[in-house]
Amino acid sequence: MRREVTFRQLRRPLRVAARVVACSLVLAGLPAAPALADSTGPSSATPHLDAVEQTLREVSPGLEGSVWERTAGNRLDSSTADPSDWLLQTPGCWGDATCADRPGTKRLLAKMTENISRATHTVDMSSLAPFPNGAFQDAIVDGLKASAAAGHKLKVRLLVGAAPLYHLNVVPSKYRDELTAKLGTAAANITLNVASMTTSKTAFSWNHSKLLVVDNQSVVTGGINGWKDDYLDTAHPVTDVDLALTGPAAKSAGKYLDTLWSWSCQNKSDIADVWFASSNGAGCMPSLTGDTGSPRSSGDVPAIAVGGLGVGIKSSDPASEFHPALPTAADTRCVVGLHDNTNADRDYDTANPEESALRALVASARDHIEISQQDLNATCPPLPRYDIRLYDVLAAKMAAGVKVRIVVSDPANRGAVGSGGYSQIKSLSEISDTLRDRLALLTGDKNTARTTMCSTLQLAAFRSSDSATWADGHPYAQHHKLVSVDDSAFYIGSKNLYPSWLQDFGYVVESPEAAARLKAKLLAPQWQYSQTAATFDYARGVCQG
Repeated sequence: MRREVTFRQLRRPLRVAARVVACSLVLAGLPAAPALADSTGPSSATPHLDAVEQTLREVSPGLEGSVWERTAGNRLDSSTADPSDWLLQTPGCWGDATCADRPGTKRLLAKMTENISRATHTVDMSSLAPFPNGAFQDAIVDGLKASAAAGHKLKVRLLVGAAPLYHLNVVPSKYRDELTAKLGTAAANITLNVASMTTSKTAFSWNHSKLLVVDNQSVVTGGINGWKDDYLDTAHPVTDVDLALTGPAAKSAGKYLDTLWSWSCQNKSDIADVWFASSNGAGCMPSLTGDTGSPRSSGDVPAIAVGGLGVGIKSSDPASEFHPALPTAADTRCVVGLHDNTNADRDYDTANPEESALRALVASARDHIEISQQDLNATCPPLPRYDIRLYDVLAAKMAAGVKVRIVVSDPANRGAVGSGGYSQIKSLSEISDTLRDRLALLTGDKNTARTTMCSTLQLAAFRSSDSATWADGHPYAQHHKLVSVDDSAFYIGSKNLYPSWLQDFGYVVESPEAAARLKAKLLAPQWQYSQTAATFDYARGVCQG
């Protein structure tokens, strides 16, 4: 005879799960209330954004308006008949291992030109070195020419982050000359600032944000670098994603770039930190947000713009009273004496609110979490192996029954020294072993942890077609920096979930409608093809760990 389970009998395991989650959030330095609010109490239309905002106000209150900011009245910018065209994917050829036609890449290049051509005052760009080249450079030049032809005089900044030694051949004055030559007569109407910057050599810190901000009214941002050899002129293009947005959140991005440029202008006389070049005899422009008016509200999408300052720009947020119980795990250390900013530095936390924001977004999930990243674990040495607090939040969610899907770049992309390619791990077991270890600390033993993983986890290496590789035999490389929760809220930006101490930027957006389009256009086809490479898949009974 079937035994009926009463609500009274269910309450104890539910209370235990809730305590596990709450305890883990405290250890991660996250407020528990927004993520674990009683569903019978007053509800918010934006519970995930509320949770992230509460965390940011606790961790980095003094950086509001310069490094992070919540705004309303935004619109995800689809300027074609397809309402999901705000989601800019490269290469965009799902199901095709030859990838001869790349509609996503074509759309991205067209969007860059379109936005820039509408500029009336300012164009602000950032990336990781080297500078945009090939068709990426052409898209920029075509847009600037169109704006200049309409009679506009523009201020244009282009900032890249430079890794020491590796980017010695990235010379701003040379790139300025290339742009000026390509612009021709239009160059007379354009004041250029071009710079490369490194904020800390010892802490491996430089700009990693990828931004195109026009008139502080429109923005394109995400993980895509403007490198023709990786994205365009190759038979095995990198899979990546940006979003396009208009409204007040675009000016938030401009304020963030002003923060980076203020530091760059202050340090441009020190060639160890900044290389700078300009056109028409212009000085360094530390701010462009004052050159445009207030951005227009263009929609009904709320968003939190959130970045980080890495190491070297600001040591901490003096206004913060954040004092987390920092975790410890000896196996995250790789180099004796190298300071672990990710896991062991409260001040670093306050200067890099994006890290707490991403943990808070994951912690806010009630039903499921979808993570699409290059990696979750870092190259070790020199960086710590992983973010302990992120793994602890994931473990707590899984212990409470929340489903977790993780898709990362194929480990076959690993470079000779780890970070030299589009993967930093040798095997997916590096992720699953870490999850099991952190779960075991919550559940009491590894067998229970494994059982939990088998019932809640999906973990796979990325595929974009039924073939195990591109048609030329190269493994699929994924460069997403994407987190989605409960089909309601998501982050798209440049911030990796593995330890990295760079300047990064992205948006947390809460919109079930937008999240549904993200799922249909990216997350669903991604899993359709990637599930064949899964080591864990609770839906199909795959449990290899």
